[in-house]
Amino acid sequence: MAGPRAHLRGALHTIETASVDEIRALQLRRLQDTLRRVYANVPHYRAGFAAAGVHPDDLRTLSDLERFPFTSKADLRAHYPFGLFAIPREQVIRIHASSGTTGKPTVVGYSQRDLDTWSDLVARSIYASGGRPGDIVHVAYGYGLFTGGLGAHYGAERLGCTVIPISGGQTEKQIQLIADFKPDLIMVTPSYMLTILDAMQIAGIDPKQSSLKVGMFGAEPWTTAMRSAIESRTKLDAIDIFGLSEAMGPGVANECIETKDGPVIWEDHFLPEIIDPDTGAVLPDGEFGELVITTLSKEALPVIRYRTRDLTRLLPPTARSMRRLDRITGRSDDMLIIRGVNVFPTQIEEIVCATDGLAPHYLIHVTQDGHLDRLTIEVELRDAAAGSRRAELGSSVRHRVKTLIGVSAEVEVREPRALERVLIGKAQRVIDRRTK
Repeated sequence: MAGPRAHLRGALHTIETASVDEIRALQLRRLQDTLRRVYANVPHYRAGFAAAGVHPDDLRTLSDLERFPFTSKADLRAHYPFGLFAIPREQVIRIHASSGTTGKPTVVGYSQRDLDTWSDLVARSIYASGGRPGDIVHVAYGYGLFTGGLGAHYGAERLGCTVIPISGGQTEKQIQLIADFKPDLIMVTPSYMLTILDAMQIAGIDPKQSSLKVGMFGAEPWTTAMRSAIESRTKLDAIDIFGLSEAMGPGVANECIETKDGPVIWEDHFLPEIIDPDTGAVLPDGEFGELVITTLSKEALPVIRYRTRDLTRLLPPTARSMRRLDRITGRSDDMLIIRGVNVFPTQIEEIVCATDGLAPHYLIHVTQDGHLDRLTIEVELRDAAAGSRRAELGSSVRHRVKTLIGVSAEVEVREPRALERVLIGKAQRVIDRRTK
């Protein structure tokens, strides 16, 4: 029986259907070259390798990477702005940065070859999502220092698509252009896609009559239940695109439309590991832990064993020859500890999205009542007709949070569209007012 990628041979880059041995050999060559370059050009890495008692020549197999030290977001901030660049600053032709809401932003730089690689990988990701040359792509990720908008833009152009660079916000204009320009594909955060769908319905537009066939959603964790909530209101395939600015931007990994079973990591450019977030020990494929990424082809800002804080596991290949990421369950630094119980916002999202009668919007409040933590979840009715079930719906969410997560919560059921919608960037899901 032909495999799921048999019909695509000839349409893909050779490496996407290569053997495991070919992929691992390419990774080893590129990893050895990357370690030598950072050792020669980045004092931070040279000092870190020396402190760990390792040298680039010590890496003879991919498993030898375990001996090398991790890189963290704190390292990027400590060397702000350009201290981790591996090429002269004059050869860096673009700079992106995080929002820096918790301290100095993390700055990343790109050489011309880096930008070409990035465009190629986003083009590869769009193709894997079902996009084709000539398609119209509506880019509603934010443009600017955030990597989402420009990353999506240049990747779509590289594939040969027509790009609508609207960025985030201006929701009424978003739905007007979707109606007028009839794009085939939209690239946006899943939370803002919900805002667009709500606005369509308020304007009397049926989202199922939209021209959109594919949505590439990323930049924030989202659940299978969220995928179902979006797909049930539209006729599009909701595809997961994964990336992080420190490694490149969007396009580090991407789901394939023919399977929709987790983002395929483009292993010719990124080497993934899963570690125990507490001990740092490398875990075998299939076990849940923290995702660690090493770049294999970046020139301006290579990162070695970068701790992403994303919690997931590595799965075997299906539609492509490279491994997949399981659904990101959250981030280790997003985890809430409430009365001794570990709680991730995505767990609550799964419950809210699976509750018939509620809209897929929620806000988590954590406060203190004396010395005890207090968890309150705001949800909203799907429509006015569900108002008669307000008490039942609140009780259902409260019961499932207690049963499935193991923590008691108060649930406040609001009117339809009562919760604030995200317009640009990532949705704020948690307000934690506890004394730190």
